Amino acid sequence: MMWRQPDSVLKVMMRFAASPEADSLGEFEGHYCQMLVAELLFKNNYAQSNRTEVLQAVGYFDSIDDAFLAARAHYIKGVGYYERDSLVEACTEYLNTLRIMESRFAENELTGRKATFMSLTYNRLLELFSNQLMQEPAIYCCKKSLHYNEIEPVGATNRGGILYFIGRQYHKLNAYDSAAYYFDAALAALPDTHCLYYRDVVSAQALLEFNRGGDPQHALRTLKHMLAQATGESERMTRNVAIGAIYKEERQYDSAKAYWEPVFEKDPMRAMVVAPHLSEIALCEGDTAKASLYAQIVAQKASFAGEKQARVSQLNDLFQSYLLEKQEAASMRAKKEEVKKATRIIVPMAILMALAIIVFAKLRSRKLLKEQQAVAQKELDERERLHKEAVKKQQDEAIQQARTLLPQRVNDLYRSKVSNRMERIMAEFEAAYPLAMERLAAAYPDLNEAERQIAVLNFLRFRAKEEADLLGFAENTIMKYRSNLNKKAGSDPISALLA
Repeated sequence: MMWRQPDSVLKVMMRFAASPEADSLGEFEGHYCQMLVAELLFKNNYAQSNRTEVLQAVGYFDSIDDAFLAARAHYIKGVGYYERDSLVEACTEYLNTLRIMESRFAENELTGRKATFMSLTYNRLLELFSNQLMQEPAIYCCKKSLHYNEIEPVGATNRGGILYFIGRQYHKLNAYDSAAYYFDAALAALPDTHCLYYRDVVSAQALLEFNRGGDPQHALRTLKHMLAQATGESERMTRNVAIGAIYKEERQYDSAKAYWEPVFEKDPMRAMVVAPHLSEIALCEGDTAKASLYAQIVAQKASFAGEKQARVSQLNDLFQSYLLEKQEAASMRAKKEEVKKATRIIVPMAILMALAIIVFAKLRSRKLLKEQQAVAQKELDERERLHKEAVKKQQDEAIQQARTLLPQRVNDLYRSKVSNRMERIMAEFEAAYPLAMERLAAAYPDLNEAERQIAVLNFLRFRAKEEADLLGFAENTIMKYRSNLNKKAGSDPISALLA
């Protein structure tokens, strides 16, 4: 019943866990009882009160051969870390949850409650990444959650919520067309207009249209209408932030203050968002007292920036390691499948060859034996040739796909503003044109690293200003590098090498 009536079950379980009968449970039942209590606390929006017992249960379920229980234990352990703002540890446990499920169950086995559990785990990760402004990992987790929700639907509201979260991530990346697509899909999936997700999506659409150059008055009317329907203080503060942003952009500072000042006073988390803007307005109005008050919050926010950057780096490393392990596991499965296919071909052929040898030996005809062996070898060679051609075709198709996606991927990377985007852009280019950099180095050995990078960026149609942003140079420096590159290798050496 915990999946349908968690509030009623929690009351029963809490009474039982404190009773003498609970002390008489066996090892498995005792740990399972504590894990159920932790899950029910989570389902009822309570913090873990049995943290010590949860940690013991995780170690126990890791030691027995029950993958689903072990995964659930790591999931609920991650929830406890998240409640304590230990985001790196929480992320580690959620990723461990996925590792257990994906390593112990085939994809076609992740159905029913297992699919629901996978969707919930990805939901937790997408919330974590989204709150840290890590849009790319958040989008990945959103789409995986949507995938498992389609296998085992939890409800139209849940599906609509996931689509809305995907749209939010694209909006933060200024990928407006993608954001609009997912917002429209979210509205189509929501069953009615009386839920929070509906108001969130409509508000997000209004802000998106304003960001795309739409009518500010239309956006304000929509957001104010959604504000009037808000059912909680947190929702009202969210709408106030959005309305104030439009007013400030339109230079209507008094109106912006009217919506932002209540946020600053009532919501400590969102106060850090509006404080820099309120400080700027106060300075423009000559109100130094208020500007000083807001500046204190701005300074507090800045003091957390280094810590947050380090945390984001750790989270990104954890996520990239998980993706790499997943890719390696998929590669291993593909290799095993290739071996199986090869075995299905080679073993029958080997048997046929052995039978042929026996027959030829009985007939004492060396000539016939050689002819049959030659035919068998020719067939094997032909199969090997066809196999190599198929592999090469797959590789060529993968490269072609990478080339097709290259402009969008490098554009998304450039706009993402991540710290290592230049290295990732170079990696995307080399994946699409594996031999290009080797040919460039061979053809023009006197090019330095910056000139080679600029050659690639020129090929990708980046402007000088964008190249300066990526490489950390002044725009004049980029123009000098371009001039030197043109003298050494021509205006577009990459294209010449790929022709």
